[in-house]
Amino acid sequence: MIRILSVVGARPNFMKIAPIAHALAARTDMRHVLVHTGQHYDQNMSTVFFQELEIREPDIHLGVGSGSHAQQTARVMMQLEEVMLRETPDLIVVVGDVNSTMAATLVASKLGVPVAHIEAGLRSYDRTMPEEINRLVTDAIADLLLTPSRDADANLIREGVDPSRIHFVGNVMIDTLLKFLPRARATQALSRHGLEHGRYALVTLHRPSNVDDRDTLEALLRLLERIAARLPVLFPIHPRTRKMIQEFGFEGAFPGVRLADPVGYLEFVALEDGARLVLTDSGGVQEETTVLGVPCLTLRNNTERPVTVSDGTNQVVGQDPEVIWNAAERCLASPVATGRVPEFWDGHAGERVVEALRSFLARRVRN
Repeated sequence: MIRILSVVGARPNFMKIAPIAHALAARTDMRHVLVHTGQHYDQNMSTVFFQELEIREPDIHLGVGSGSHAQQTARVMMQLEEVMLRETPDLIVVVGDVNSTMAATLVASKLGVPVAHIEAGLRSYDRTMPEEINRLVTDAIADLLLTPSRDADANLIREGVDPSRIHFVGNVMIDTLLKFLPRARATQALSRHGLEHGRYALVTLHRPSNVDDRDTLEALLRLLERIAARLPVLFPIHPRTRKMIQEFGFEGAFPGVRLADPVGYLEFVALEDGARLVLTDSGGVQEETTVLGVPCLTLRNNTERPVTVSDGTNQVVGQDPEVIWNAAERCLASPVATGRVPEFWDGHAGERVVEALRSFLARRVRN
């Protein structure tokens, strides 16, 4: 029997692995071992996602916890090497662009175990982003590169990757969104937060470039306060962002912005779906709002998901508060532009992934 070992570590990974885990569970010729590194480890950032996405408990939990990028990567590598030597998998599956993704790819490659990277080929072309380094390293040494959009194929080919390593499968995270959207809409999340459909803005901010510098964070919070004068602003706050708000003494300084604890997947999807406008620095939120037809302003200078701009509802507006304000004003003054859903963002990417894994391993046996 084929032994597939998949590695997840952080909140964005869980929505991506869910459809693959479900598709693997339907196969009688494949055994799936799920490893959670514990890069995100608390209830609101980890456990609740396994429950809501109907993913079984991980077979192995490494519990690496927080730390610097080097510390986290090193701990994952050290512990995962022992797991791989014990489990002897035929293939490692990694998803996304977090530290656990790169760490698992390095370990597997050193041990001669082939690696399949889900969400390969995305590029921001900004090497100040830790995620961009993780993407570049992972794609350079992974054996099978499974891409979510055609631009990702083009990026890899431009970098000299052998086209035989590249397979366009679509966006697995959208499989999860489409599967659970009816359940999300039934959560009554809007009423719990005192919100009306289409009459509030939703915010997520967690990237160091936005939250680690006092002046930048203060300017963004002042901007959100300004938007809050137009319509309610709900801000489910990432632990990193809350920590910086506390350190900078901003607690209670912007009363118009409703700060909330991190929410589970279903509640967050419901809040995205009901929003008039979303402001974010998250990659996944750009994709989800595109499918939901909700206007999205990305508070970064670049995006590794340009299809959300060319096809979807996303605008990349940078960090200048006045530019963001003007973009928000235009969105609120205009009818909602629903955009177009990109190719293969259709709810069946997980099935295509598993078929690509099966074909890859069959070719290896023949060779």
